[in-house]
Amino acid sequence: MQTVKAAVCREFGAPLTIEDVTLADPGVGQVAVKLAACAVCYSDISFIDGGWGGDLPAVYGHEAAGTVTGVGEGVLGFAEGDTVLVTLLKACGTCRSCAASRPGTCTNPGPRMNGVISGEGGDFEQGLFTGAFAEAVVVDQSQLCPIPSDIAMDAASLLSCGVITGVGAVVNSAGLRPGQNAVVIGAGGVGLNAIQGARIAGAANIIAVDMTEDKLDAAREFGATGGVLATDPKPWSAARKLMGRGADAVFITVGAIKAFDTATRYLDVLGNVYMVGMPHSGETSNYEPVILSALGQGVTGSKMGDVVLRRDIPWMVDLYQQGRLKLDELISGRWSLEQINEAIADTKSGAARRNVIIFD
Repeated sequence: MQTVKAAVCREFGAPLTIEDVTLADPGVGQVAVKLAACAVCYSDISFIDGGWGGDLPAVYGHEAAGTVTGVGEGVLGFAEGDTVLVTLLKACGTCRSCAASRPGTCTNPGPRMNGVISGEGGDFEQGLFTGAFAEAVVVDQSQLCPIPSDIAMDAASLLSCGVITGVGAVVNSAGLRPGQNAVVIGAGGVGLNAIQGARIAGAANIIAVDMTEDKLDAAREFGATGGVLATDPKPWSAARKLMGRGADAVFITVGAIKAFDTATRYLDVLGNVYMVGMPHSGETSNYEPVILSALGQGVTGSKMGDVVLRRDIPWMVDLYQQGRLKLDELISGRWSLEQINEAIADTKSGAARRNVIIFD
């Protein structure tokens, strides 16, 4: 067992507290990792704010990278000293989703209140099966992927969630083809990566939709061919004008319900909406289903970009090393663990692309 510092959530909607917590030794199939960096994701914030329920106290954080310090019985392919990504993709390997190479929707990942993290008051929930707002983690081997030792850890951490979610939604979930049109609603951390994915896939037109001109400028930096303000009376009409027709694929990368209500309006005949962003539990959306039926359109979910770590991370790392996938440019700020509440506040302001917690 080891004692590490962690940012603990003891009350939904309240600031996190920095505490000493105890990590169990890695058990069967588990790996201990000393973290170098962990990005702040809106999914963590949604849990911290109580939007998705869960047990308290909890340690959240799931977009991380670091170095293996110990392996449990039955671990294959990892050894002490390996540099790895740490993700929330805990997969049983045997359910229908895992058999279909979609570990993001594994139906048997196990409990998050699992005895891995403990401290004052007893056991803590291992948020998102990871608990990476801490100096170290103990996670299942399925949640790790090897990465080159010479890649910057702050940039690499973004591959654990934000990048694979955005790029994967385009490449894996939508299977976007060269010459097709894409609309990305939301030009934040995930949205910018969906834009990158559409550029990599060879989309003819990539239209970003967001609330501010600054966000649209950032979208163009990452590959958008045009931008539309969501505050326009009919942004879908402006997007269609820029593309010459509707979109083959629309990616909703934010949790705002209005984005879900209007997303189908951007579609061309036979187009599809991909729901990447996640609203709080209980929120609902409205659309006119007869139009989707008549035009052969569809709406589907995309969880973690339908990524398979060992399949998809290597080619994304290659693109980054070739200068074709932007990672460093996604980082808005670097913060210490003690500054995590400030990093969260900055993220919630909407100004950040991705804030990263850096560990000593």
